[in-house]
Amino acid sequence: MIIGIVWLPACWAVSVATYKLHQTSTGLTTASGVELWALPTGFIIWVILFFLLPRPFRTYVLGHELTHALWAILMGGRMGKIKIGKSGGHVELTKTNFIITLAPYFFPFYTFLIIGAYYLIGIWVDGEPYKAWWLSVVGFTWSFHITFTLHMLTNQQPDIQEHGRIFSYTVIYLMNVLLIGIWMVLVGDPKFSTFGELLAFEGTTTYSYTWLYLVAVWGYMAQWMGEFKEC
Repeated sequence: MIIGIVWLPACWAVSVATYKLHQTSTGLTTASGVELWALPTGFIIWVILFFLLPRPFRTYVLGHELTHALWAILMGGRMGKIKIGKSGGHVELTKTNFIITLAPYFFPFYTFLIIGAYYLIGIWVDGEPYKAWWLSVVGFTWSFHITFTLHMLTNQQPDIQEHGRIFSYTVIYLMNVLLIGIWMVLVGDPKFSTFGELLAFEGTTTYSYTWLYLVAVWGYMAQWMGEFKEC
């Protein structure tokens, strides 16, 4: 819980840095009208379907459990049996930590599948004529991730309870916003160095102001306690 509270100012810093990165990004503004609106159109289409049609929980659960497995493998673990059902799922892993546990809430599994497939196919086929369709599917799957993540976080999730709500929510928010910034770098003209500089500047500024406010509050409390004792 203490670590989660300490990271709260970082949530503000990452949000501001990502917003400023968006303000400086011009890569998408030079795209054609179709490409410019492809991603948000796909995003909105899924939001509408999420509320109008039966929700594909098995599809979400499959991606959820495979995300656990993927991050466990990336960190040196191994995957065992996997169980998928309408009400939930389970995957056996030889290793776990807070990143592996919380990964499904910040890593859009199906979105990265679509991105990987696009660039893999691009080795043999020119994907530029189909870029608008690709962006729409990226927006569609990203919306799938966000809507289901918000929906699942309204329920009691063992993954969240395992590491505490404050810590888990902080990590989930930070990672989701960071992924948005990384996405803007990949599809626009900003560089990773620019994003890194913004993160460093906003992080330093936010924590400096936080420290000053805490010192000021502590001074007021000490003064009040001193006056109270005199009374």
